[in-house]
Amino acid sequence: MAPEKTDQLLEWFSDMLRTVSEAVIASDKVGAVRLMNQAVEQLMNWKEEDKKGHPLTEVAPRKGASPSKERRYEAVNGQRGGVEGGVLALRDVTERHNLERQLAQKHKMEAIGRLAAGVAHDFNNLLTAIIGYSNLALQKMGDRDASRDDIVQIKEAGERAAELTQQLLAFSRRQMLSPSVVDLGVMSRNMEKLLRRVIGEDVEILTVGDQPLLAVKADLGQMEQVLMNLAVNARDAMPDGGKLVVQTRNLHLDAGDRPPEEGMCSGDYVVLGVTDTGTGMDEDTRSHLFEPFFTTKAPGKGTGLGLATVYGIVKQSGGHLSVQSEPGRGSVFKIYLKASFETPSRSASAAPADSSPVADGNETILVVEDEKAVRGFLREVLERRGYRVLEAGNGHDALEMAAEAASRGGTLPGNEGEIRLLLTDVVMAGLNGRELADEVTGLLPGIKVLYISGYADSAIVHQEVIEEGLDFLRKPFTPMDLSRKVRSVLDGR
Repeated sequence: MAPEKTDQLLEWFSDMLRTVSEAVIASDKVGAVRLMNQAVEQLMNWKEEDKKGHPLTEVAPRKGASPSKERRYEAVNGQRGGVEGGVLALRDVTERHNLERQLAQKHKMEAIGRLAAGVAHDFNNLLTAIIGYSNLALQKMGDRDASRDDIVQIKEAGERAAELTQQLLAFSRRQMLSPSVVDLGVMSRNMEKLLRRVIGEDVEILTVGDQPLLAVKADLGQMEQVLMNLAVNARDAMPDGGKLVVQTRNLHLDAGDRPPEEGMCSGDYVVLGVTDTGTGMDEDTRSHLFEPFFTTKAPGKGTGLGLATVYGIVKQSGGHLSVQSEPGRGSVFKIYLKASFETPSRSASAAPADSSPVADGNETILVVEDEKAVRGFLREVLERRGYRVLEAGNGHDALEMAAEAASRGGTLPGNEGEIRLLLTDVVMAGLNGRELADEVTGLLPGIKVLYISGYADSAIVHQEVIEEGLDFLRKPFTPMDLSRKVRSVLDGR
């Protein structure tokens, strides 16, 4: 091609590239850069005069290459198909890669959550028997019994294991919550003294917040645990002392605002932030931060469930969380909860456990539990309290017993008194607890029902029991927990 024709073609091609929004680079027949449009300069932060004449293979990133930590690029239509030259189009795929990474992380966390919930459910059945029988054994022993200390150790180990299973359920978002209208600023200030004792004297604690602060709808006890876990994590990141700031503030997002976290819609939020001046974290550590049993601490210094618990509680509460951290520059954790315009409850801390005495009884109770050890524990506790106990290992056997009792006016041969309470596990093979209760209450009008389960967020437990406000007791529980709940249900409280 004649030189003047080539120059005219290049001039025409240059004018055309200026109108194209795609980043385009043109090369000559030997592969040297001749032209690039303004989109390339903006995308790659280049100047055309600096790159002109350089081989295209040096200038253009390979497909999927990552020339910096901030941006990723993909080359499309990059093959030089003719002798006269070639054209390369570049596309910024940073956002796509980020979304793919976030989606993969979300799927991984959901899979880990399902596994954790299944493990916690099975452990709750075992721990109900371990803790329960330990308590029963201690009730039979005198203070000077030689085996008493051994049983106490078994009981305390079971209780620690129960705490771990509750943390697994929190992470997997399968624990029971009791939401109320909460002022996180009041909660933070009320916890400041406790935090000072836990954190130690070498860490300065500062609690600040907007006044007035909007309220949120959340489980107060769980939010206290979130703040405590974040504070303890911050303390461990400041072995030589430092500063911890707990901040609460209001945040309003308009429809056109860019949300600080993906999935946040417009509206009013309350932000709970915890900032430390500790060692900070690198990118790899941050990517695993909320996974259960992931820890950077020395063996024996932590379970790796503290931040996993925070993650689960926040997500189950409908909130969002973020972490910003770099090595040597501390960390900032932020939790975003939807604001509530209801009036906060006057109590600023979780309600204490009920320690009032429990009355015995003499009613007949039908116990349905497919785990033999748990069923035996239930029977022994109730019989010690004076109740008459009928037991079944599955829903079908229990239904047959109820049908026979109905045909005899509510009683069974050899048993005095009408069946007054159905105490049933919820998740059972065949006929589940809710289906059984529907059948039994039809056969025995007026019978009370108490559900028990170690899996508080299965479809059956959550939708058909908890959301309807039915009487429910979560495993593991102590003999006193069971006795108090049974008496309460029978008395209609």
